[in-house]
Amino acid sequence: MVNQSEKGPGKISIFLPLLLSVFLVGGMLIGFKLKSNKSSSIGESISIISATEPGRLEELIRYIEARYVDDIDRDEMTESAINTLLKQLDPHSNYISSKDLKEVNEQLEGNFEGIGIEFMLLEDTILVVSPIAGGPSEKVGVLAGDKIVMIEDSLIAGKNINNRDVISMLKGERGSSVKIGVLRGKNPDLKFFEIQRDKIPLQSVEVGYMLNKETGYIKVNRFSATTYKEFMEKLEKLVEEHEMKDLVIDLRQNPGGYLNEATNILSQLFQEKDRLLVYTEGRTVKRNEYETTGKPFFKIDDIAVLIDEGSASASEILAGAIQDWDRGVIIGRRSFGKGLVQEQYSLKDGSALRLTVARYYTPTGRSIQKNYEDREAYNHDVYDRYDTGELYNKDSIAIVDSTKFYTKIKKRQVYGGGGITPDIFIPLDTNGVSDYYIDVRGFIPQFAHRYVEGHKDEFDYNLKEFVSLYDVPRHTLDAFIDYAEKQGVALDADDLRESKEDLKLAIKARIARKLYGDEGFYSVWNEEDKVVKKALEALQQPNPLTYMN
Repeated sequence: MVNQSEKGPGKISIFLPLLLSVFLVGGMLIGFKLKSNKSSSIGESISIISATEPGRLEELIRYIEARYVDDIDRDEMTESAINTLLKQLDPHSNYISSKDLKEVNEQLEGNFEGIGIEFMLLEDTILVVSPIAGGPSEKVGVLAGDKIVMIEDSLIAGKNINNRDVISMLKGERGSSVKIGVLRGKNPDLKFFEIQRDKIPLQSVEVGYMLNKETGYIKVNRFSATTYKEFMEKLEKLVEEHEMKDLVIDLRQNPGGYLNEATNILSQLFQEKDRLLVYTEGRTVKRNEYETTGKPFFKIDDIAVLIDEGSASASEILAGAIQDWDRGVIIGRRSFGKGLVQEQYSLKDGSALRLTVARYYTPTGRSIQKNYEDREAYNHDVYDRYDTGELYNKDSIAIVDSTKFYTKIKKRQVYGGGGITPDIFIPLDTNGVSDYYIDVRGFIPQFAHRYVEGHKDEFDYNLKEFVSLYDVPRHTLDAFIDYAEKQGVALDADDLRESKEDLKLAIKARIARKLYGDEGFYSVWNEEDKVVKKALEALQQPNPLTYMN
């Protein structure tokens, strides 16, 4: 698992390129609804067409291949033609080559095959941040802090490798083996491990912990095939061990995934049976409704759902159902606006087509898919929200569909046609985000890891004490400034004054992750998160839906 650089939920602007790259993939990971029975039928149809007469596209490529003045790559030309064809449809219908299909499916299925480590690249050296619990590396004795300098018989330290290179070298089929050589601590002798690759779970529910004595917090970063199971494990612990009453579900920057995982979670949030959660419908797809089971395992009182412009598809299904039934309060900024459902069809060469076959609708009948007739405008929508001021001002939120919809219980007016508009708007927080902060933020994880390793005597705290008592001291901040300068980023004194508190928070959160894991990181970060603070304020009201801004 690749370790990500610092990304606080309230600082979306500095990670916008990453956010956009998620969506420009074409929806591979969002709004996906697998129906395996369809795979064979389309394959049979294509076979019949191919057997009778070649299509015009095939005929054209044959002429080009046979007579064109220069050599051509047939596969490359075919894929280019397919992608051009799909661009005439919607932004989320796409073709996936056979070489990319396995990696794409792994992210949805919630596991991959490899050695099971979280790593970071530290000056061209692979540093093990932590072995995944129960994974192959942990079983053979690989430890956090080990530096991988050899893979098989090749020295890889100092070879200018990147994350993708590391992943390609360490991933492999289950049952296959790889030998690594590591340096541990100050011991100059290499330790060698023969590691048998296995299935490694990808956690889609990042953390679950108590914000206060009554309120739990669960962060869901995508809806993979294991999300419902992971969610319920966190929920069970919060209810049975901590007697949780209210719940905050954080879906910010969650691009979606499997529809069924979202509806299964929703069924656990309603006591009533047969309440409509979402329905899908398309030109050739009959209306298909998803309803509550009326069999939740736990009683949850009030709910707050956190969303932003990075929340899409399955995230919007969950937020939309909660809002339409007045089950909880939605807090944050308008969601992405992706309401299309894809089905996957296998092609004969091992590639796949993910084709949009339906739209989904919230219980009140809202389609939250934003307009995509202008593809360029669609792709730049999030950028445009900066320009229009929507991310900073509630009154600037675009209402692109004036059709009036009303929630089921309290008859509050809600909108469709472009994402879920929150009940409580929280503007994007850019205070403290200076150019210097943007330039150095990527060094924080590496610095925190090194600092903790060399200053363990400074951290004689349990997690609760660390959150309330620890403040990043001046000498630690100076050490980070020196570290950043060694990485090529000179200190800007004015920017540092502007970003000092944000920088200290980011360093503290990363130190907490090193010491206490994901719960440590979020326990620190959420203490200053304005969206989480507003959720707690709302949940403390007799009726959170009346606590509007």
